[in-house]
Amino acid sequence: MLGYLKRLLRAGAAYQASDILSKGVALFTLPLYTRYVSKVGYGYVETLMVAVIFLSIVLRLGVGEAFIRFYYDDTDTVRRDRIAAGAVAFVFATTTVLAVGGLIFAGALSRALLGVNNPELIDFAMLGVWAFTNLEIAEALLRADERTGTYMRASVANVVMSIILMVYLVVVRHDGARGLLAGNYAASALELLGLWWVERRRLLGPLRTRLRGPSLPVRAMLAYGLPTVPADASVYALQVADRWYLLRVQSVAAAGLYALAAKLATVVFVAVRGFQYAWPPLAYSVTDDDVAARLYALVTTYYVLATGVVVAGVALLGRWAVRLLLYHDYGAHSALPWLALGWALYGLYLIFVVISGRARRTRRNLPAALAGLAVNIGGLFLLVPRLGIAGAGIALDLAYAAMLIVIYGLTKSLFKVGFEWDRLGRLLVVLAGVSVAGELLLPTHGAAGFLLRGLAWCAILPLLRVVGFFRAAELDAAGAFAARILHRRGRSA
Repeated sequence: MLGYLKRLLRAGAAYQASDILSKGVALFTLPLYTRYVSKVGYGYVETLMVAVIFLSIVLRLGVGEAFIRFYYDDTDTVRRDRIAAGAVAFVFATTTVLAVGGLIFAGALSRALLGVNNPELIDFAMLGVWAFTNLEIAEALLRADERTGTYMRASVANVVMSIILMVYLVVVRHDGARGLLAGNYAASALELLGLWWVERRRLLGPLRTRLRGPSLPVRAMLAYGLPTVPADASVYALQVADRWYLLRVQSVAAAGLYALAAKLATVVFVAVRGFQYAWPPLAYSVTDDDVAARLYALVTTYYVLATGVVVAGVALLGRWAVRLLLYHDYGAHSALPWLALGWALYGLYLIFVVISGRARRTRRNLPAALAGLAVNIGGLFLLVPRLGIAGAGIALDLAYAAMLIVIYGLTKSLFKVGFEWDRLGRLLVVLAGVSVAGELLLPTHGAAGFLLRGLAWCAILPLLRVVGFFRAAELDAAGAFAARILHRRGRSA
């Protein structure tokens, strides 16, 4: 079991490397961008970026999800290459057709989506749809083989290129929103071309022999993946719904403010993204059902522990991060803790998605996703008029909670996982208690407030030990790890 956990941590850390770099740099360049890009322009950019990801889910038609599942059903290298080539070729075709159509009707799309006639923004968004969607499949090839070194080098190169391009276009050329979109997606296109070149033999071989051999397994992947599309689209529509609602009903500035809060919640996003990429390959690679069931339960407990501690830190100290990182204090802190919690709940939902995928019952994801979408829309109408962008964040959390309840009910009979409910209950009581008490009782400004809230956050782990959350074996392992670290430091000194 320890070996599986180490694999998950190693892969997750590698997949997080580029996100840590990109989100970390993005946080410290926020004062720069918010100085050179208006709130309205930032609202347009964030709305289009969300739309790009949403279209990417639809255009893949579930092939990306099916690729990972099918890859671990076969150990033959030749057949695995055919699965990879089929996924790449299919997504290239769908994205190219849509991107060309988007360029032709850019003006009409701009007026319909943004309410302004700015076809250049749509042009760059179409580049984003093409590059981002194909890049998701290209990077999935690396994740399937756990080629973490290649993945990390390629994604870090993408981050460096995008930062250079965006700073040049936004600060030097004063291209504003267009510069942010162009710099981001041009870098993705360059990384994509590089990965295609690295994988050229693997991808071109099956395509060249298609006439002499069996057809590429696209139909089989579509049969598995198509039922996941409405569910995945509905889940991502949660983010589309809140930003679209704020954009069209509140204001463009509110949508931009909400997007800034989402960026400040990046510390949770990075952890969840690494888990999202590392978890399915590991979970599907475990062939023994009993081992898999124990692994899934343990991973769930540790995931809630890790992300819960981070979310509590965001809730307690988020105000200071906003004041430090934003050129103007727009008040984004009001939505920050709710968005951080939303990301954590989304990662928890992914555990149950893997359970349905393991049982090949992907249709069961849709009712959960639709329930979440319905709760989100209702929450937006009820909460945003009273609470503003904080109401949008709360609506998102309620939606993810509804999804978790529904998908747990639909998947618990597919694959028996003995979740550690007692430990999870103790963990949630401590995390919620410290976060809520700190928010209600401790100062919200000044050095004293920062210090007191920091001490409250540091008290979480000792409190978990007091309530009996940690097992003796875990405490012994943590003590041995700390002793090894101190021993190494002593030797190096």
